[in-house]
Amino acid sequence: MNNLKKLSSVLFLAVCSIVFFSCKKDSDTAPKQLTPSETLASISWLTTNAKNSAGADVALNDPNVSNFVGYAYFKADGTFTMFNLDDSPKMHGDWSVPADGKTRTVVAKDANGAVLFTRVVDIVVLTQQEFTYRVFPDATDKTIYFDIIHTPTTHTEPK
Repeated sequence: MNNLKKLSSVLFLAVCSIVFFSCKKDSDTAPKQLTPSETLASISWLTTNAKNSAGADVALNDPNVSNFVGYAYFKADGTFTMFNLDDSPKMHGDWSVPADGKTRTVVAKDANGAVLFTRVVDIVVLTQQEFTYRVFPDATDKTIYFDIIHTPTTHTEPK
């Protein structure tokens, strides 16, 4: 009888192990690591803060940062739209981030598709919780800069 109890215990544990390991859930697998481009395109962004080169907060209406404030929508097809905080159109065009995630390029276009300007900025932080890039008022002086900080938003892209 004692051997029968041991055998049934072993069989019970074996069945439990088979059931446990064969019922692997999606949550048990590691999430796919996103590329920098995929990270940027997977989120709608809102400018929430700016800091100067001394690390101090800068008001979003400060002339050094106000042109960079708004909502940004980077699409997986390499296009983007940006809007002011009142939902008025700011700009649209094409964007890219290299595989190393060090810079972001936007090519702003007019309604006819003609290029208005190209802007390349250094990426300081790019995660699913924050997108921060750096702008230099004077491209020849890298000691004075402003970090433009964005966080995810649920704001629907205006049409």
